[in-house]
Amino acid sequence: MPMNDYRMSEYGSYPTIIDAPREETTSLLAKVLGITALGFFVTAFGVVTAPPWGTFIGFIAVLGLVFAISFAKKANPTVALGLFLVLAYFMGWEIGPLIQRYIHAFGSSLVFNAAATTGAGMAVMGCIAYLFNINYRRIAGIGMAALLLLIIAGIASMFFHFMSPNTYSWLTLGIFTLLTVGDFARIRAGGAGASAVVLALSIYLDGINIFLAVLQLMGGRRRD
Repeated sequence: MPMNDYRMSEYGSYPTIIDAPREETTSLLAKVLGITALGFFVTAFGVVTAPPWGTFIGFIAVLGLVFAISFAKKANPTVALGLFLVLAYFMGWEIGPLIQRYIHAFGSSLVFNAAATTGAGMAVMGCIAYLFNINYRRIAGIGMAALLLLIIAGIASMFFHFMSPNTYSWLTLGIFTLLTVGDFARIRAGGAGASAVVLALSIYLDGINIFLAVLQLMGGRRRD
């Protein structure tokens, strides 16, 4: 399962609320960003400790934990946070062997530049979501429909080879840029009843997919 399939797994319907009191959203945003940042830190640790055979185990663990968080979020927020951090660690196992291959081929600077570009880009997307009154339900609907089509096209391309890896990465980058704006707009609207952990999971998955797309594009440029 590609990284973007996890985003399909945790997706739910969004109500139509567009805005909420600034004090409420500021507190929620701080919690979400704190949890997300901790998740990325744990993922980095997972990448460093990932065994060469860790991709499949990480994939199975992350897939199961995405669904586990969706059930735990209503029962116990502390359990949901713990599951999120375990997910973040095993995400490191899943993507670790890939990142190690990029490091061996191009050096660690490529990975650092991809991570820095991802962070800067997501900060810009967050600012856009907070500067403009965005209907995040509409954005989410368009983004998830596009993501579903991309997954189908990606699977078909494995057999018919009509899409290059760079094309797939550009499309992934565009779709998750849209989804990230929508997720930040959802936070601005008060979260639509979702917990900080669930909102952080959405932002986290957006960031992982954007990072991998940027890494692929930067690596392709180095090859050329």
